[in-house]
Amino acid sequence: MDEGRLSEIPLFAGLNRKERRALAPRTDEVDLEEGRVIVREGEWAYEFFAIEAGTCEVRRGDQLLAELGPGDFFGEMGLVGDTRRNASVIAKSPLTVVVMTAQAFRQTSRELPEVAGKIRAAIEERCRHMEVAS
Repeated sequence: MDEGRLSEIPLFAGLNRKERRALAPRTDEVDLEEGRVIVREGEWAYEFFAIEAGTCEVRRGDQLLAELGPGDFFGEMGLVGDTRRNASVIAKSPLTVVVMTAQAFRQTSRELPEVAGKIRAAIEERCRHMEVAS
């Protein structure tokens, strides 16, 4: 993944250029087709996604919980804890996402703790913001 592209994603925008350059090889950019189930409720979480382009929906059972688009992210609990997915996420349009595995995040935490700390802080801030909004 190109470090310049990471700067366009709000979650990584707070990282400086050197930090994004160190993080870039630990992420992948993936294109997904419309209708693709990206994560499935109940499965083990082992990767995290940040949306670059496109939209997806978050569902728990038959209930629509949210619609996500560019700048949003999901699967963050897979980075910060060993847990199962609490919802499914389905692409509503062609989707481009940045993917980071839990293993890559753990490696980042060991080797670049300041970068992992900034990502964790951004995730926690988003979670707080979503709690206030709901």
